[in-house]
Amino acid sequence: MFGIGPESCSASLRNGVRLRRNPHNVDQQKCLDHLKRNIDEVLETKTGRARSFGLKLKGILQDSRQLWRDQQAGKAKNFQARAAQFEQDLTDHLRHRFLKDEDNQRLLDGIGEQHDHGRVLRFLQNPLVEPTNNRGERTLRPPVIARKLSHGSKNARGAHAFSAFSSVVQTAVKKGVSTFGSLHNLFVSKKQPASTEAQPPPP
Repeated sequence: MFGIGPESCSASLRNGVRLRRNPHNVDQQKCLDHLKRNIDEVLETKTGRARSFGLKLKGILQDSRQLWRDQQAGKAKNFQARAAQFEQDLTDHLRHRFLKDEDNQRLLDGIGEQHDHGRVLRFLQNPLVEPTNNRGERTLRPPVIARKLSHGSKNARGAHAFSAFSSVVQTAVKKGVSTFGSLHNLFVSKKQPASTEAQPPPP
């Protein structure tokens, strides 16, 4: 539920539960929308006190995300102090312990593992990090649609070329520069260098 894909993860244990993590120690921010969806799926099946763990966890994530929005809009007051308080509240709520409800235990272990690695509230520490990956998913949508309409690439070389072109184009769009110019510069840089063989001196 909380892994980032089997091709790029290794297993770890938290409270005896096997989970996945990034073996390359790359800084990550787990998408809060995905975490919220996981919490909502559990809350839909719970009643009474069994809902308290998920509700509090969801509240901390929602409030911290609102603080980030306020900070981006220049409206956040005492940002550093409030961010530190959210960090402390989340750390306390996700402390290592055993819960009676198995679904709540999975939430604790899964999101707790990500918080142990600083991947849940990283957006409050680094202003360049967003709390969701919605922007990244929107960027990937056009190439994915194009790939489906063209019925995919015929071979691995074509798939790699399509991926490279898509990356260059999307990066150019994000930076607000010419896509044609970016592709032109790419091809120019890939030209074979001029011959370095010795030439006879001019007469």
